[in-house]
Amino acid sequence: MSREKGNLAEDRAVAFLSSLGFLIVERNFYSRFGELDIIASKESVLHFVEVKSGVDYESAIENITPKKLSRLIKTAQIYMSKNAYDGELSFDAVVVTPNHIELLENITL
Repeated sequence: MSREKGNLAEDRAVAFLSSLGFLIVERNFYSRFGELDIIASKESVLHFVEVKSGVDYESAIENITPKKLSRLIKTAQIYMSKNAYDGELSFDAVVVTPNHIELLENITL
């Protein structure tokens, strides 16, 4: 996927999360392990959100692999250490398709 398409999907995800009452804390946080697309907060929980897009749900969701989750968790640990965060957290995904957008919470369970 091109960076432009990725940015459009992330913009849609940010708008969607905001409409659900999430406060966007940061976008595109990088570490040596990878990138956190969106960091958001809601009801005292910090959400680390991976944005996946595709022509349909299946093509988008299949890109959330164990390796990707491992990188997401390592990068989140760096973020929390850097920001002295020690509260509740959740690893989530927003799946973006041309006609649908969906939040999947606690994707590491």
